[in-house]
Amino acid sequence: MSQHEKKFKVGLIRVLTCEDPEVLYSHQRQIMEKFPTLDVETKCIPDQPEGIHSPRLCEIAVPKIVETAKSFQDVDMIIVSCADDPGVRQIREALPGMSVTGGGETTVALALRYGSKIGVLGITDYAPDAYARLLEGKMILEKPDGVDSTLDLMTPEGRKQVIASGKNLKEKGAEVIALACTGLATIGVAKELEEATGLPVIDPVLAEGLFAYYESIRR
Repeated sequence: MSQHEKKFKVGLIRVLTCEDPEVLYSHQRQIMEKFPTLDVETKCIPDQPEGIHSPRLCEIAVPKIVETAKSFQDVDMIIVSCADDPGVRQIREALPGMSVTGGGETTVALALRYGSKIGVLGITDYAPDAYARLLEGKMILEKPDGVDSTLDLMTPEGRKQVIASGKNLKEKGAEVIALACTGLATIGVAKELEEATGLPVIDPVLAEGLFAYYESIRR
């Protein structure tokens, strides 16, 4: 890319309200490290300190996500960096012509490349929408003990329980593990899970970044 060529700009929405720059910009940093031709700008929605870990919190978040999407200037694509894909459909309706995706549908699409028995590892006792909709009859669901929000993942015990859940999924016959919370990407646990289970693990932040990269080269 020449220095005069415009980079493909992505507006990335975090559904966890956060002032810690290390956490806030972690998804942006991961994507730009792997896909340096992308220029990612991150914004988080207000008043959502625990992110989204229930249908009610998702319902509350969606209008804020749509407003945040509208606030980006001159972006080529919008990513809702959440495995529940909250607001993705509504953003597509509000911003026709804008390319929009989320961490859920991209992770599921990649997981299906690696197997037909998909271990879904998240922080809720239900599967996020894209997983339930696209993996019907192919999904094995697992939730780590004591992990009920993305904040729980940032503790040593939370990480330990994630690894234990990954091993449980392998024992239940999973051929691939699809992470169902972008907080699992924030703590960078995918590689450790692969080493512990011997299974491919799909990281939702890298998945959404890959789809953004594909969008950038198909134009």
